[in-house]
Amino acid sequence: MKITKDQVLYVADLARLNLDAAAIEKFAGQIGEILAYVDKLNEVHTEGVKPTSHAISLTNAFREDEQKEHLDREQALANAPQKEDGNFIVPKVVG
Repeated sequence: MKITKDQVLYVADLARLNLDAAAIEKFAGQIGEILAYVDKLNEVHTEGVKPTSHAISLTNAFREDEQKEHLDREQALANAPQKEDGNFIVPKVVG
């Protein structure tokens, strides 16, 4: 499937992207190749195949909640890169 430069420019405008002529040509070719590859999926015989959301079956990986003892302060801070007075030291986030 051939994608025109005008179509690339239209999508770039929607995304508020400024593209030079080389980028427009490159994206037109790449998008065309992607669409041609995806179009090959229409050749696959899928009659009788049920739609799925995943290629493999998934099961719930969650475990039951179990109440356990918490870490003491020294264990919790054992691998902290920086600590002071029993607390983690982290970079300032707000000004």
